[in-house]
Amino acid sequence: MVAVSRDRVRSTLAPVVAAAGFDLEDVTVTAAGRRSVIRVVVDRDGGLDLDAVAEISRVVSDALDNGDAAGTAPYTLEVTSPGVDRPLTEPRHWRRAAGRLVSVSGLTGRLLSADDAGVTLDVAGTARTLGYDELGPGHVQVEFDRSPTGQGDRR
Repeated sequence: MVAVSRDRVRSTLAPVVAAAGFDLEDVTVTAAGRRSVIRVVVDRDGGLDLDAVAEISRVVSDALDNGDAAGTAPYTLEVTSPGVDRPLTEPRHWRRAAGRLVSVSGLTGRLLSADDAGVTLDVAGTARTLGYDELGPGHVQVEFDRSPTGQGDRR
């Protein structure tokens, strides 16, 4: 039995995922006994709901079933969205995190905006604009009690 190649799966899926309107964020292939587990991480502007995951799962499954990227070995397909712990490394990651509390390069602030040049953070009430060349990977901070106004629950 030949192992499934991550690079081969990725190169097969990248164009079909893009054509369906999604971004292919990652592909992992793990051996699980006699089969492989192919885990595909996708995202798009506006996020993913269950209908979107079902839609892109069909597209990915069809591409793998009708091509030779997965070989003839049995596999299990998992299609998922990136978790909150995914580092923000691409402009699209930053753009999708607008409004969230993020930490990057020793700063923590609310991400006001992101474009192709960089990001603007609200750091303690002061807007700071930083270019991507000044930033390392950012991380979304989990907020458990945030009201829509950003002031927390003041009851």
